[in-house]
Amino acid sequence: MAQEFVNCKIQPGKVVVFIKPTCPYCRKAQEILSQLPIKQGLLEFVDITATNHTNEIQDYLLQLTGARTVPRVFIGKDCIGGCSDLVSMQQSGELLMRLKQIGALQ
Repeated sequence: MAQEFVNCKIQPGKVVVFIKPTCPYCRKAQEILSQLPIKQGLLEFVDITATNHTNEIQDYLLQLTGARTVPRVFIGKDCIGGCSDLVSMQQSGELLMRLKQIGALQ
C-alpha cells in the first residue's frame, strides 16, 4: 500500500513533497516552493497523515531515500532531501536549475 501510494505520486517532470501539516520544516518547504513560478499541476504537497498508513509511508521513504523524516522533496524522480537541502539548493541557485531541467518552470 505505502509503496504504491508513494510511487504513484513521484513522476518525472513533477515536484512532490511528502509532508505532515504540523511540521514547521514542511511548512517552510511549502513556502519556498509555493513562491516559485512552477507550472500549474506540477507541484504537489502530499499530507501523509491524511492516510491511515503514515508509519508505513515513512518506512518506505526510508527505504527509498535513506530518511523517514518529512518533508521529503522529490524533483522529478530524484529525492533532493528535506527542508535544509531545499534551502541550500535555493541559495546556491541549483533549485531553479533543477526545476528548469525537468521542465517544471513557467
